[in-house]
Formats: sequence, structure tokens, C-alpha cells
Amino acid sequence: VKSGGGGGGAEEGAAGAAVRRWVEAGGGRLVLDGGLATELEAHGADLNDPLWSAKCILSSPHLIRKVHLDYIEAGANIIITASYQATIQGFESKGFSKEQGENLLTKSVEIAHEAREMFLKQHPDQSTPLRPILVAASIGSYGAYLADGSEYSGDYGEAGTLEFLKDFHRRRLQVLAEARPDLIAFETIPNKLEAQAYVELLEECNINIPSWFSFNSKDGVNVVSGDSLIECAKIANECAKVGAVGINCTPPRFIHSLILSIRKVTDKPILIYPNSGERYDAERKEWVESTGVSDGDFVSYVSEWCKDGAALIGGCCRTTPNTIRAISRSLNQYYPAP
Repeated sequence: VKSGGGGGGAEEGAAGAAVRRWVEAGGGRLVLDGGLATELEAHGADLNDPLWSAKCILSSPHLIRKVHLDYIEAGANIIITASYQATIQGFESKGFSKEQGENLLTKSVEIAHEAREMFLKQHPDQSTPLRPILVAASIGSYGAYLADGSEYSGDYGEAGTLEFLKDFHRRRLQVLAEARPDLIAFETIPNKLEAQAYVELLEECNINIPSWFSFNSKDGVNVVSGDSLIECAKIANECAKVGAVGINCTPPRFIHSLILSIRKVTDKPILIYPNSGERYDAERKEWVESTGVSDGDFVSYVSEWCKDGAALIGGCCRTTPNTIRAISRSLNQYYPAP
């Protein structure tokens, strides 16, 4: 099978085929989960830490498991692990050994597996081919590790070299892959260079678990660094190990134009999981209301995104299980069960 929309592309490998099978099994669409950190805080977690939600892998794994379970019960087909801001380097800076850091990365995937097993034990009738429940291991950008908001700018200064980024992410990618998630989610990719680093690592490390590449935008045209989204999507399209391409952590109002841009260069499934529309203030380290939208308003976009060609839809920062429940209902109306 060839992938490549208007721009040609690589042979679709096993990764792309696997994602397509899951989408088809879900009736043409899959539901992603929503925001993790907001929900952890709602359950009492203190995330005032450079590790952010990754702090709970160590301190409150039961809370992460509970949030994963809440999202599965809300209708999510894919739950994303708490490893977005979890890096070996970040754990080492908090006094953990390299081995301990690797074990915590592995644990993030195990917690998600446990949540899935708990759900299926409680709802054995839900374990059907028509309701895949998958675990995606999250890999946040180098900027997410810095915890200075640079994943929202893509400006890494002197650290912005291909080899530096590959060295930074290599072992983390290997450890997460060894934990056997169903997918690897490269999230909130802010620039073309980091996308290229991921592609080269997938090949060099011989990673055979399907992955997705998800970029973020603040203008509806480019990724946050100012790099062309079309150029970034081309990089993802040309890698046979990437099974889906899309957008996350971006205001809902920009998604329509971004999907159309991605479709110009790929036939791979498109995923979108926007934030609530609020803006992150890196200096204050908090979300600022600007154009935040209600769950109802958010969900009103869903049928348009489906028409645009999105196949995997969920929420990112500041969205909740209620958002995902509403998305699931909307998709069930758009794609009625056979």
C-alpha cells in the first residue's frame, strides 16, 4: 500500500497497516483520551514539579491508574501513558539512578496496562474486536523536559542540533518500546528538527511498535517554531514506522485548516487531540483563559473534523473524561454501529 496523499511517500510498513486495522476495527474512527495533569490535580495530586504529571509515576501510581480507567469508561480506545515529561535525565536530576529512571519509564506503561486489565475484568463484554483498547507510550519533546514552555516555541538554543536531540531521546525510546505498549506517541513536536531526530531513531533503534507523530501549532498554519507543518508532516509520512500523523495541544479553532494541510502530503490516518483553547503561560506555569471552549462547543467541532478526514480524535490539556464521553457520543452518531 502506498501512502502519501498529494505528495507521494514511503511504502506503508507494518506500523501504518496496524493503525489502519485498529481504525477499521473501531468502525472508521478511534477515540483518544484527554488531559492527564488536570485530572490528576482534580484527584488531589500536587504537580508543582519539573516532572509534572510524571511525578505521579513514583508518588501516586494509583491516581494515574484511576484517570486511565476514567477515560476508558468514558469511551476512549487509546490511553496515553504518564511518560510525556518523564525522561531518564529528568529523573536523574531528582537524584534517581539511570536504572531507577528506566524502571519508572517502564512503570508508566505498566500502569496503563493495569488500567486496561481492570476495565476488561469489570466489563468482560467490552473485550471485542469492535472496541480496541490500546496503550500509547508518550514521548514528549526536549522542551517538555526543560519545563520552561519551550515545547510551545520550539526554540532550543544551542541544544537544537540533530545529534543532541537523538542522544537525548534514544534510551528513553528504547526503554518505552521494551515495555511493549501498543503504540508510541511522539507528542507536541514543536519543530522539524525534532521530527527528523525521531525518524532517525526509529530506524536506528529498529523500533517495530507503530508510532504516531503529533505536532502543535499556534497559528493554524505552521508548527509553533514557525517551521512549515506541511514540511513536518512530509517527514512523518516518509517514515514507514509512523502509522498516523496529526496535531495536539492546539486550540480547536485551528484544527480544520491543519487537517487540510496534513492531507496534502499523507494518506496515513490523521489524529487530532486539541487542548481546550486556553493558552499556557510559561513564566507563570499556568493555563490562562483566552478562548477556552466548553465541552459542548468543543464537541460541536467533531463532525467537521471527521468530514475533514480525522480518524483518531480526543483531547489534550484541560480536557476531561466528560469531554471524551461527549466526543465518543458524537462519533457514534457520525459513525453509527453496523
